[in-house]
Amino acid sequence: MPASELLRGIIAVIAGYLLGSLPTAYLITRLVTGKDIRKLGGGNVGGLNTFREVGIFPALAVTAIDIAKGAATVALAYYTLALPQSWVLAAALTTVIGHNWMVWLKFSGGKGAGTAVGALAVLLPAYGYWPGLAIFIAVVIMPLAITRNISIAIALGLVSLPFIAWLGMGSGKLVLWGLALDLVMALKYYPTARRAWNRTGSVRGFVFDRWQRSQNKK
Repeated sequence: MPASELLRGIIAVIAGYLLGSLPTAYLITRLVTGKDIRKLGGGNVGGLNTFREVGIFPALAVTAIDIAKGAATVALAYYTLALPQSWVLAAALTTVIGHNWMVWLKFSGGKGAGTAVGALAVLLPAYGYWPGLAIFIAVVIMPLAITRNISIAIALGLVSLPFIAWLGMGSGKLVLWGLALDLVMALKYYPTARRAWNRTGSVRGFVFDRWQRSQNKK
């Protein structure tokens, strides 16, 4: 591996982590309410917790910036630094890791959904597989429309990623990357899923939990 490629790759990975670590939800919540998002709701430093605890417009701003973090990381690695696929995938993964474990917030963070979507929005088209992005979005939207449970919808979308990569591109590297991304996201989603299961106690209650709680409030 040429020294210049190694240097550019290291830059992309570090930049990806630091971009991912930008605590968007924390900063916007502080700006709007003066409160610490980690002490509100579920404590998640992301768009969904911002929506529930702060409001729709702050949440939209958080989500847009979190998506941009993932997209910018992949664009930097692929277009600006012109790195091989392995380095681009590594940068895309580290930006999600950065979002989930933010160095600026003592390694607390979000769950990585928005940042992962932003990375995918550039990654799949860059390697010539536009339909893969549409398939991923469809896999997320369909269960979301039925269950109104964003966690379940995102989980299904992530599980589909290795299959999308293999069936659409036949890329072993992208399959491994999809599996690694699933693992990184699962580490953050598992505690939330376990609490939801303990609260509901059934498959139906777990899947439709958020819808049932919204109905109970009416």
